[in-house]
Order: sequence, then C-alpha cells, then structure tokens
Amino acid sequence: MSDDLSQRPIVIKRIKKVAGGHHGGAWKIAYADFVTAMMAFFLLMWLLGSADDDKLKGISEYFGTPMKIAFFGGQGVGDRSSIVKGGGADLTYSDGQVDAAINKVSDFNVVDLETLRKEQERREYERLNQLKLKIEHAIESNPILNKFKNQLLIDITTEGLRIQIVDEKNRPMFASGRATLQPYTKFILHEIGKMLNDVPNRVSLSGHTDATPFPSGDRGYSNWELSADRANASRRELISGGMMSDKVLRVVGLSSAVLFDKVNPFNPINRRISIIVMNEKTEKTITEDVQSLAVEDILELNKEATESDEVSAP
Repeated sequence: MSDDLSQRPIVIKRIKKVAGGHHGGAWKIAYADFVTAMMAFFLLMWLLGSADDDKLKGISEYFGTPMKIAFFGGQGVGDRSSIVKGGGADLTYSDGQVDAAINKVSDFNVVDLETLRKEQERREYERLNQLKLKIEHAIESNPILNKFKNQLLIDITTEGLRIQIVDEKNRPMFASGRATLQPYTKFILHEIGKMLNDVPNRVSLSGHTDATPFPSGDRGYSNWELSADRANASRRELISGGMMSDKVLRVVGLSSAVLFDKVNPFNPINRRISIIVMNEKTEKTITEDVQSLAVEDILELNKEATESDEVSAP
C-alpha cells in the first residue's frame, strides 16, 4: 500500500487571480468617461437652446474673430498676444509682444473713456448754451423782461449756466432790508422758472447782499439771514412759475462774502440772486460733500450718545 503511494506523481495547482473576473475593470473607466462626455454635451445643447439669436450671433463672432485683431487690425501670425493664429511657442510668455499688446489694450481703454467723458461734457455744454440763448431771446422779445436786461446777467462758468438778477440804485429786486420781492422780480423769476425745465440739470440758488450792516450788527438778524431768506423767496417764486421743485439741490445765503464789485462793497449791484444751472461735475461734488457731512454728523451723534450712556451708567 505504501509502495503505491510513493509511485503516485505529486500535482501542484497554481491559481491565477484576475481582477475584475472575466471582463476586467477597464470598461468602468470608459463608461464613466462616456457618461461625463454625454452630460457635457447635453449641458451645451441646453445652453445653446436657451440663448436667443443675438447671443448666438455674438458667440459666433467672438470665436470667429480674435479680439486683438478686431481692435487693432494686426496680422496675428507669430504674434504671441494672439492665441488664435499661432501665438508663439509658449502661451504663458510674459515678455515682449505680450506686454506690448496688454499696454495697447490698456491705452485703448483709457483713451476711449477719456473721449467718452469729453463728449459728455461737450454735449452738456451745448445743452446749457442752448438754454442761455433761449433765455436771452426771451429777454429781448418780452417787453417787460427787456426793461430789466441790464439787471439780468447770464454767462457760463465752470459750475454751469449762471443767471444773476442784480439790483440797480433806483430799481431794487427786493424791499429794502427785507426778503419781500418786488412784483417785477416775481415776473422775472416766473419766466425763468418755466425755461429751466428744458434741461435735466439741477439748480443751486444763492443770495447776496452788499456790505451795509444792520443796526444790530451780526448779533441779531443780519445780512446772513437776509441773504438766505431772499434766496428761499426766489426759490418759491421759481417753483410758482412752473419750475419742478425737485430741481433745487442747494439754497444758501452768502451775505457780502462774495462781492460782485470788490472795489465798492456798498455798490447796489452786490445785492443779487444767483441761479446756477449746474453741470454734472458740480452737482456730483455738492452731493458728495452733503453725504460726507451727513455721515460725520451721524458719527458725532453716536459718539455723544455713547459718552452720555457711559456717564449715566452706575
């Protein structure tokens, strides 16, 4: 029995394990790539389907024409700033032609914005000049206004169109020492108020007096209060004449601080109302100043309230 076993051959079984069984696992990667590609495809189709014809045309033009060539008319061959027609060996190249192209685009943007700003200023100047001509024509053609043309001074300044109504010795615009307008002053303001609606620009009013002081000096009712009251009285008459109330941005009284005749501070011409149809730059400056002051006032009030709470706390 033992001899039979010794004569029997020894058989060694080697089992080779293959990952993934019969088919392997490579198909899973291929399938995942296929699903990802299909998702991207259907997403692209959805985006194109949701875009209107104008957007599709814009996309087509964008990919059909290099931006730099569209702006500057360059050749693009061998130009590193153009990735559409070659662009050089290294697209990340940051010297030479790339920097030059960036500078050109920056210069183009700066020049374009500057040109746009100048064009806006030119149009605004033309608009204010047309209003100036219209007012001057109204003064010449209206018999009542024509009587006061020497007291109506109109010019264009850095702030905008300025209309000044000044006193004459024997023809004041207001009652002496008061903010009561003369009947002809009301008529003038009514006629001007109608025409100010022709432009979108907002208005600033300032009242001015000569240097003659009140008997009480500056301690009581003075030229400061009088000039402010006259400016507000003029504002009310402009609105009564038809000017929209929201056009008024600022009303101030300047007393005799800004004299028309600096040589003779007592000259009646120093007593005047100045109406400025402001340009955009002046309006923006005034608005920003007012907003800045409002913020400072709020901060000051908060500071005072905090200090008061700290003092009252036990």
